[in-house]
Amino acid sequence: MFETKIAIVVRDDLLTWQKLNVAAFLTSGVLGADESLLGEDYVDASGQTYRPLIVQPMIVLAADRDLLVKIHRRGVDRGASMAIYIEEMFATGHDAANRAAVKSRPTDDLNLVGLGLRDDKKTVDKIVKGAKMHP
Repeated sequence: MFETKIAIVVRDDLLTWQKLNVAAFLTSGVLGADESLLGEDYVDASGQTYRPLIVQPMIVLAADRDLLVKIHRRGVDRGASMAIYIEEMFATGHDAANRAAVKSRPTDDLNLVGLGLRDDKKTVDKIVKGAKMHP
């Protein structure tokens, strides 16, 4: 049904709250890159309205530190548009501080804890190869 695939890859050694936080932030990065991914409001049988969700399914994967670095490198090499989350962002309190934390590190020295991307299915599969379904 969809020609594209959304993948969120989270480092497997994080605490549960950190994994959830990273997945939420990375999902917002994928959505922010293409507002057409946002569906319509949901309405229950009583008429109560709820916010829209992303129209396309996504997969949440787990990877160790080394594999996450490889996945990031594959994405960079393929020119993929990615959302990233680095470990230093856990200690910040707002977007400007998050961006400053990322800007302080070169590409090959990012302390990655997760990344999110949306691209054609084959490209995403090649980039995230080796990551496993999140337990």
